[in-house]
Parts: sequence; C-alpha cells; structure tokens
Amino acid sequence: MLAQVNLGPRWAALIVWGVVNLVNVLQAIGFLSRISSGSRALNHTLGYVILGLGVPAALALVAFLRARAHWLQWAGTVVFLGFLALMLWVDYIRPVEFRSPAQPTVLVPYLILFFGAILLMGLPMFGLSRPLWLVTVATSVFLMVSMSIAMRAGVG
Repeated sequence: MLAQVNLGPRWAALIVWGVVNLVNVLQAIGFLSRISSGSRALNHTLGYVILGLGVPAALALVAFLRARAHWLQWAGTVVFLGFLALMLWVDYIRPVEFRSPAQPTVLVPYLILFFGAILLMGLPMFGLSRPLWLVTVATSVFLMVSMSIAMRAGVG
C-alpha cells in the first residue's frame, strides 16, 4: 500500500535521512568521547550541531506538509523538533542534571522523544530505498553500541 500514499518530495526524505544519520553518528561520537575524556564537554558541543540540524529538518517538514505527504513521512521530524526543544531547554537554557542521578520526569520524555525521532525519521526510508535504510540501521547500531560501552564505563 505504500506506493499509493503520497510520500512527498524525495529531496525532503533525503534531508531527513541525512539528519537522522548525522544525529546517530554525532551522538555515538559524544558517548565515546565520554570514555576517553571522562566528561561531557565534547558531547555538549556536538549538541549545538544537533540543534542546528533542526533547520534542515524543519525545511523538510514544511515540504512534506505542503506536498500533503503521508503522516509517517513527516512524523519523525515533528518528534525530532520536539526533542530539540526539550534538549535546548534542559541542556542549554535552564541546565538540569537529569542523567546522573536519574530524574525520570525529565529523562523519560527526553529518551522517548530522542529514540522516537530516530525510529520515525528512519522508518520511511525502508520503503524508499533499502540500501539507505540499511545505512540508518548501521548508524543506529553504532549509536546503541557506543551508548552501551559508555554506560558500562560508568559515563553513559
């Protein structure tokens, strides 16, 4: 049935694909940097780059909405922009330490929005290009492995 729904402009889908993969790789690098440095300094700096990815994501969202694309095509960008708003607030505007010790009232929505955005931004590529979708699978695995290694090292 996917062939019968409007998927919107292909360029917008490729932008979202680039965003989700950059987020995965940047976050993985951030997690790995915590192990070598013992701090979140690089992770914090990479957060600004991730915030900047909101611009192309928002442009893609506008293109999807204008093209009346299927909701699955644009849902990931909406969730991603929601994640960016929360991240901007708790990590930069009004910094709150919610990771360690864990504050579930912040951590749970943060993780749901983050991983929800990754899933929803990556999923539509399955129907558009299996090879590009597999790249997203690979970068997602890289992120999960990096996060697990950081958690085992006590800096996750």
